[in-house]
Amino acid sequence: MTESRVGETVLVTGGTGYLAGWVIAGLLERGYRVRTTVRSLDKAEQVRRAVGEQAGGTAAGTIDFAVADLLTDDGWDEALSGVRYVLHTASPMPFDSTADLVTTARAGTRRVLGAAARAGVARAVFTSSGVAADTGDPDTPATETTWTAPSGTPARAYPDSKILAERDAWELAAKTGLELTAVLPTFMQGPTLGASNRPGTSEVVRRLLTREIPAVPNIGWNVVDVRDVAELHILAMTSPAAAGERFLGSGTFLWYRQIAGILRENLPDRAAKVPTRTLPDIVFKLLARRNPQMAMLRPELGRRRLADSSKAGTRLGWRPRPAERTIIDTATALISRAPGRRGD
Repeated sequence: MTESRVGETVLVTGGTGYLAGWVIAGLLERGYRVRTTVRSLDKAEQVRRAVGEQAGGTAAGTIDFAVADLLTDDGWDEALSGVRYVLHTASPMPFDSTADLVTTARAGTRRVLGAAARAGVARAVFTSSGVAADTGDPDTPATETTWTAPSGTPARAYPDSKILAERDAWELAAKTGLELTAVLPTFMQGPTLGASNRPGTSEVVRRLLTREIPAVPNIGWNVVDVRDVAELHILAMTSPAAAGERFLGSGTFLWYRQIAGILRENLPDRAAKVPTRTLPDIVFKLLARRNPQMAMLRPELGRRRLADSSKAGTRLGWRPRPAERTIIDTATALISRAPGRRGD
């Protein structure tokens, strides 16, 4: 059983990440010491500036940095030295077409959690994904009792990377006695911290605002706020009820056209470029033949995914904000950071 010990050190992997920035800020606001991993110390100031937007410059100045890469053993034991909790949020993103997503995610999980076990941390929280609990039935919501089978196809490399990495995490925990909790977020939106931090899945809203896509495909997501997912990680880190458990972090399902509608209705002047036409499925399929990212989304055409995060609410008191608010906040943050625009 673990309990909150403010002042103890928490390691957050992948400090430049979309989720990691909010996790680090939340920990600092609660009085924890934070160490985070980066692949190069050149990124340290970038992380401090980003986190400082939320937690304040003084708090951000206390962040400790450790150089470690998911694909090498170097640095991980040192990164975990003296750490009480580890939040493993780092994972390759599907936007990097050059990355071997499955290999990187699985190897990184084994390295991070193996080092955590050797260091004797009180608990590790692993960031999985809602795709790892998919039921395959649009009318049956995903729950923590569902374990998705990997597809083994190149187009589904990102979902497979999350599915297989979570399986590896639980297998390693069982072998080593590491106390583990998994958080399974669905489609994260919300503001980024820092103009140069990786935008993650908020790219969806940015591409709508800039009209990089001329029409919206018949695709939708279960939208959850990145800030709420960060909060769920921190709750899962210390709650006795979270030990050995999986927690879905989900919000409301929105079709791409609904996201576009929210932007146009709530930000009429700033969202004037947002497309309103629907891209026919046949056109999407043709384009997907040459575009790896579109090929990855092809199975999602017309598919409604539902997820039940009531367990996180009941056991941990987690309450996500409305998805519409998240979309508006995402767009407002992106607009304020756009070249030539003043912040709000």
